[in-house]
Amino acid sequence: MEIGVSAFAETTPDPGTGELVSHAERLRQVVEEIVLADQVGLDVYGLGEHHRPDYAASAPAVVLAAAASRTSRIRLSSAVTVLSSDDPVRVFQQFATLDGLSEGRAEIMAGRGSFIESFPLFGHDLEDYDDLYAEKLDLLLAIRQDPDHVVWAGGKHRAAIPGLGVFPRPVQTPLPVWIAVGGNPQSVVRAGTLGLPLAIAIIGGMPEQFAPLAELYREAGRRAGHDPATLRVATHSHGFVAPTTQRATDVHFRPYQAVMNGLGRERGWNHFSRTSYEAARSRRGALLVGNPEEVAEKIVAQHEQLGIDRFMLHVSAGTMPHADVLKAIELLGTEVAPLVREHVG
Repeated sequence: MEIGVSAFAETTPDPGTGELVSHAERLRQVVEEIVLADQVGLDVYGLGEHHRPDYAASAPAVVLAAAASRTSRIRLSSAVTVLSSDDPVRVFQQFATLDGLSEGRAEIMAGRGSFIESFPLFGHDLEDYDDLYAEKLDLLLAIRQDPDHVVWAGGKHRAAIPGLGVFPRPVQTPLPVWIAVGGNPQSVVRAGTLGLPLAIAIIGGMPEQFAPLAELYREAGRRAGHDPATLRVATHSHGFVAPTTQRATDVHFRPYQAVMNGLGRERGWNHFSRTSYEAARSRRGALLVGNPEEVAEKIVAQHEQLGIDRFMLHVSAGTMPHADVLKAIELLGTEVAPLVREHVG
């Protein structure tokens, strides 16, 4: 089973000192994280796309490309590419370029996006939220299928392409495209029907509650005639790992609480308290925070409950000391991953 890291390149104020890391410094830190993840044997690093002041990575492919020449084996993925507000031709070109620079390690994780800032920024109407995604995914897959000769009839939001080439060519054929979902059954069925791998974000509730979605995906894939062996499932969960449970919670709680309550004010969520945190961190909760053995146990549980092929730990939800983030990545690769792989084979 593949194990990796995901990040959004947060630039929120440190809850202890109030200090704010610049976008430039945070981007350099992300590259350092990717290099370390490669060195300690992790399989994938995914970087999310956002267009707001508290996140630095509006162009994940550029950041991942900066890490490509300093790494040798780790896969480099978006997490996610907000396909609805982007141009699929440019998305393909950017990740094909990354694929060449990394000698075949690029991946696109395409999603609708849970943040909406990119829609007005690029001139899109939120009323077209669903139509934009469906249309642009269709075009991206048409380019992926035959980049030498793209024939696309056009749609409501994008002009036709009359048999043109899209360059450069990726190393991988086809260039990997994952579908990222937060729990929408229609998106799950779409991924299965298309035979594309599925990434499920589990950031609340209990991971076992998402097992029906994984089965729905596999059933849709089987009905569409896809080989079950190709129907891969990944999960993405918030968490943190440190040498001891006490250290993990000491470092992680306050930044995580600040992020959750900040988003909660925007979205109408309930206050995220220490009680909320401990409930989420409990054995059946969605938050993976603890020592290596505890985090490994919860990853193994997700494997058993959902049959996952890949797990990605979102380590830096909130601004934490970068040395602690690097230590968490080191432990994930050197202690957590071996425990998980020993168990699942």
